[in-house]
Amino acid sequence: MTKKLAAQKVTPPAKVIVPANAAPQATVTLKQIAAELADSHDLSKKQAEDVLSGLVAATMRHLQAGDKIRLTGLGILQVRALPARIGRNPATGAAVEIKASRKVAFRAAKELKALI
Repeated sequence: MTKKLAAQKVTPPAKVIVPANAAPQATVTLKQIAAELADSHDLSKKQAEDVLSGLVAATMRHLQAGDKIRLTGLGILQVRALPARIGRNPATGAAVEIKASRKVAFRAAKELKALI
């Protein structure tokens, strides 16, 4: 059985094809979002940055405690536990033990899915 798994060729993940006329994706930072909020809500940029940094800190604190965070219209953030498992080194095919871990998962809301 080990020879069979080692002999199987590991295929790389499929490449995403981007149309030639597609605009490059921009990375939006919290500072840029804070500036937009400050303009639209008559706040100073500093106040908007403080509110957003407080939101990030509260989100991290709740996720660390294992809470689920529902952002209406955006989606749900939650921590998921991944069990320990056996993986394969793609270069050699050798079995590798992957230890248990936790990850943050995001499930998009219907409204977000409809926009995208």
